[in-house]
Amino acid sequence: MSNVVLDLFSSRLPKKPYYTDDLATGLRIVAKATAQKARYIQPNGVTHRYYLVFDVDRAGAAIDWSDRKVPAPNITVKNPKNGHAHLIYCLETSIRTSPDASLKPLKYAAAVERALRHTLDADVNYSGLICKNPLNAHWQVAVWEENSYTLDWLADCLDMNASEARRVDYDYGLGRNCLLFEKTRQWSYRAIRQGFPDYPQWVEAAIQRVEAYNLKLTTPLSSAECATIGKSVAKWTYQRFNEQGWNDWVAKTHTPEIQAFRGRKGGKVSKRKPVADSAKTLQPWLDLGISRATYYRRKK
Repeated sequence: MSNVVLDLFSSRLPKKPYYTDDLATGLRIVAKATAQKARYIQPNGVTHRYYLVFDVDRAGAAIDWSDRKVPAPNITVKNPKNGHAHLIYCLETSIRTSPDASLKPLKYAAAVERALRHTLDADVNYSGLICKNPLNAHWQVAVWEENSYTLDWLADCLDMNASEARRVDYDYGLGRNCLLFEKTRQWSYRAIRQGFPDYPQWVEAAIQRVEAYNLKLTTPLSSAECATIGKSVAKWTYQRFNEQGWNDWVAKTHTPEIQAFRGRKGGKVSKRKPVADSAKTLQPWLDLGISRATYYRRKK
């Protein structure tokens, strides 16, 4: 087993990840030094994703990726009782998932993830928030590839159109993050200006907005993931959109000179030909002195 890959996994863990020894008892948050001893752990942080993780629920999951002609996972973490496994692909460059991230690379990453999940026949309902911890001796762990992948490297080995018919761009996996981040981010720019609420109130509002969007997904994210996205969006906008900054921007862009110019521009006479009065009204039968029924009967 390569300690290099596992050491890298340990070093990239969030400072305070979610963790648990039993999924039935729920998730907790604690410092990395303690969390990485647990059976399950959160592999990716809030703002960056270094790992694509797939849940394959069938016997032989840790080895049949080879038969499916996909790139070797960096790490497989197998349940010795049933042979089910998590397949972990390490990325050379992380995918930025914070609210200020560019949507184009995030969509590309979602497409690669979708194609890889489809080829592996992995569970589409798996959110990826936590995974079987390869640092825990409870699992059977194997390292297959020491080099980290680029998205282009993975894409070159996959049929990127294989899963298009399943329409899972926004319903599953990283695609859900794309949608929820984008919709909540766009909402937040206007919403925060409606009174500039206190930070706790603003965080709660952002989380509720994410949860509302999340309910419309075919396979929603967990409450914990919605909270993570909501907190991230709320923190980013709260730091960059405040009442004083907004007032300064309005004062700068709405000077008397600028407003006068806009007024002159808007007051110019239109060059379009005048439209007949009967065409402008929404009730032309009134101009003709007839009933609505008679108007449409004659029109036929």
